[in-house]
Amino acid sequence: MADQRVHQLFRELYTGQIDRRTFLVRAAGLGVSAAAASLFLRAAGAKAQDTTPTPIPSDIAAPVVATPCAGDTCLYSGTTVTFLMANESIQVPLFEVRDEYEAATGAKLEIVMQPLNDVLPKLLEDITNGTGQYDASICGAWWLGELVEGDYIEPLEDFRADTQYPQWDLDAILPGPRALMEYGGKLYMSAYDHDGQAFYYRRDWFNDPTHQAAFKTQFSYDMPVPPQTWQQVIDCATYFNGKDANGDGNPVAGVTMHLKVGGQAMFHFMSYSAAYIIGPNNPKLYWFNPEDMTPLITSPGHVKAINDLIALSKQGPEAMYGWALGEAWDYFVQGKAALTFTWGDLGALAQETPDRGGKSLVKGKTATAEVPGTMSYYDLVAGADTPTDAPNIVGNTTGGSWAFVLSAASKNKEAAYYLMALLATTPKLQMYATRGFDGVDPGSTFQFPPPNGTASLDQYLASGWDQQDAIDYTDAYYKVFGNTQQFPYLRIPGTFEYWNALDIHLSEAMTGEKSPEDALKATAADWEATTDRLGREDQLASYKASLGL
Repeated sequence: MADQRVHQLFRELYTGQIDRRTFLVRAAGLGVSAAAASLFLRAAGAKAQDTTPTPIPSDIAAPVVATPCAGDTCLYSGTTVTFLMANESIQVPLFEVRDEYEAATGAKLEIVMQPLNDVLPKLLEDITNGTGQYDASICGAWWLGELVEGDYIEPLEDFRADTQYPQWDLDAILPGPRALMEYGGKLYMSAYDHDGQAFYYRRDWFNDPTHQAAFKTQFSYDMPVPPQTWQQVIDCATYFNGKDANGDGNPVAGVTMHLKVGGQAMFHFMSYSAAYIIGPNNPKLYWFNPEDMTPLITSPGHVKAINDLIALSKQGPEAMYGWALGEAWDYFVQGKAALTFTWGDLGALAQETPDRGGKSLVKGKTATAEVPGTMSYYDLVAGADTPTDAPNIVGNTTGGSWAFVLSAASKNKEAAYYLMALLATTPKLQMYATRGFDGVDPGSTFQFPPPNGTASLDQYLASGWDQQDAIDYTDAYYKVFGNTQQFPYLRIPGTFEYWNALDIHLSEAMTGEKSPEDALKATAADWEATTDRLGREDQLASYKASLGL
């Protein structure tokens, strides 16, 4: 995930609506570092296959892994490989690696950029028509069911076992994100971006003895650092909301969230509600009944979750009901909110201080933890509320988890896979995870410092991170992705249509247009219509396959 305003600015540059100078000025105003801006300029120049791209500063460049070839050692001389790529920040590494790939293989790389929502239709059209224009494509994890079941993409096991290609470490990927790369027991995605949501809070405020004493007086228990349950989160947000926590005469908000329709608010609900439904006796059922595809979204657990999320939202600014990602993130990094829960991008944005061209006033003050849980969950299997002895915390892979897939219509599968594998190598993924601006988030053990993994904390410090912020951030994501309980990710045909219905009706509940119960009933009705239109039996088969049932 990344700031949507940066994406829009890049689109304007890419389509010629603004010039390079205007882009640099406006990018600086959004907190984009000079190094990141240079990479965006490079990508925009690649629209015309610019042969003299802007050099990447050496201190943030991913290391070269592939050895240049010569003569007969160039495996793919004369081959042109075409990658279909979303016009988003996750494109940065693909342009960065182009020269290295071409030098190592003799092939030429063409990158076709499309708006995010156009990538899947373009890929499906190309494969269905048998054109084979695109050899590989970026892929959101929720597309995988549709692509695999339509035989549109190739499994990768045989390619990965062949030592002629760059080697990458599948076993290092933590259980949550690794599960999204496979479907029906086969591997279809190479390692790249691993999305998930974590909990962010102001370390300085939560550890302030004055706030701790006042909180205990108000709520009759010690302020939890960090909160372990969503009820504790509501209490903490309630305490901080309206306080002059910065000492500047301006009250802060208890929480900041992005709740605008089309602003990915439904992802907030997924991460928040997981622990209300998923638990030791119900590890997989959240979306649909696996017997007949009837929606489960109106269960008592879902109803409790949406009511509690509404209660939490009341402890933030009213304006956030119309906020997308950028506004919500800005509010936190500018020191105006006590807590939030969102993607890994926020941890990196918190390090981008004004002296680095960013906006953050919270570097060195931003703690990260697992998304909190509940003390009971509604067991959909048993049909009963089930108490737990300890907080019921559920990991998540909420988001896109963007990675590359190999087109079944490709005429250059070997050359395309070489590039997919090169981007997945350990040295490159380590750099992508630490620098933050490319939207490629960590998910493998070699991206986490000890004791959780083998990465060096120095890599984060060299990229501008505060030491304690980096320690908290990497530890939180290691726990999020390594949790044995994971939120069941929906990835069947029509997934985004189901999600969009949830997004719309969630907003109706948050703004009071509908009661929470009626909003969830409306969601269920829309889901039933989508299932019937796509074919209930086909959808049921896909749903079972996606969950391994």
